[in-house]
Amino acid sequence: MHFKRSDFPDGFLFGAATAAYQIEGHQFGGAGPTHWDTFAATPGNVLRAENGALACDHYHRFAEDLDLLRDAGMDAYRFSTSWARVMPDGRTVNPAGLDFYDRLVDAMLERGLKPFQTLYHWELPSALADQGGWTNRDTCVAFADFTDVITDRIGDRVHAIATINEPWCVAYLSHFLGHHAPGLRDIRATARAMHHINLAHGMAMTRLRARGMQNCGVVLNFDHTAPLDDSAGAAQAVATWDAIMNRWFIEAIAKGTYPAEALAGFAAHMPAGWQDDMAEISQPVDFLGVNYYTRHQVTTDMAQPWPHLASHDGPGAKTQMGWEIYPDGLQSFLTRLADDYVGDLPLFVTENGIAWDDHVVNGAVDDPERIRFIADHIAATGRAIAAGANVQGFFYWSLLDNYEWAFGYEKRFGMVHVDFDTLKRTPKASYHAFKSAIAR
Repeated sequence: MHFKRSDFPDGFLFGAATAAYQIEGHQFGGAGPTHWDTFAATPGNVLRAENGALACDHYHRFAEDLDLLRDAGMDAYRFSTSWARVMPDGRTVNPAGLDFYDRLVDAMLERGLKPFQTLYHWELPSALADQGGWTNRDTCVAFADFTDVITDRIGDRVHAIATINEPWCVAYLSHFLGHHAPGLRDIRATARAMHHINLAHGMAMTRLRARGMQNCGVVLNFDHTAPLDDSAGAAQAVATWDAIMNRWFIEAIAKGTYPAEALAGFAAHMPAGWQDDMAEISQPVDFLGVNYYTRHQVTTDMAQPWPHLASHDGPGAKTQMGWEIYPDGLQSFLTRLADDYVGDLPLFVTENGIAWDDHVVNGAVDDPERIRFIADHIAATGRAIAAGANVQGFFYWSLLDNYEWAFGYEKRFGMVHVDFDTLKRTPKASYHAFKSAIAR
């Protein structure tokens, strides 16, 4: 890879990220059912109707997986704590779930890894989904209670806590586009989820601060948006999509407002009194996590209801997901966030990665595309730092090939290959290249 640790500021953290439902195996340790289990069990939602019941069996194999992080010389590990494991019905504590995360965090510390916890990475307990999930304000209160429970157990040992992973996916992708659980396509449900997931973040921050917790933030995902052509319609579409995808959450958290271009569609469907929540939503955070993968080109399609959008993949090379590889978008977001929203607040690239159709050949996995992808995006991160963005770490998504949500086990993002029949781990060439690049 065309970078080395010394290219970055002292203390810059290199790591990898995972999420609980995607790797742990949800059939163990008293974990409760989630809306992902039922979404996957419904024909047509998930490739081959695959779910996270076994996943990578990280629940039993976490020591081996943490050894891979340590042996690569990584500084930190971004993981998530499953709400449905800790509280199977969303409200009642499962002691075995707390014990698991106790063991997991201690094992990270034993290996010199800084634990970066994410409270919620999408596995909503089914009992709360039955009551409306993120369309129901009560879910925010239940999430704040979960925040208390898990923080009381492991908060003394984690290095950082992010409240929510990718609220746009939780709300818009899942309630408007219907691609993720709960698979709705309803603007009223979307408007409520778009607000309530922000409120859940704010309520969790309030609980964390009440416990004296520091280094608390949120992880947002961003999609570089470009006009399809030079028409006025394309320019309008960029403004609309940027407001929904990129500005809704950061403006709420950083400024206590929602962008007008998004409220144009959502205002009539927002929960009553939503304005009263903005102070809690916009309380100070200690860092911002930035997830970035690709860009899209958009234009206006007035034949469609609001937001009147037609979206296209860009013209460049594509990943296994069909996403355009566009490293300049990462540099753009890091500098834009620093300039327009968070100033000198610490930024972390909390996810960035590539899915590729990887295969083990003679005991090895050659993935030059991933090596190039990582090098190019870390270079983009370096350019953002040079331009003044206070970026303090980079987490590759993902450590392991895993359950890729609606794409099942088909799409491989890992630095480490997982054979989903035998669960054998095989570090890919990208793992070895990353290890070499970050060596001290």
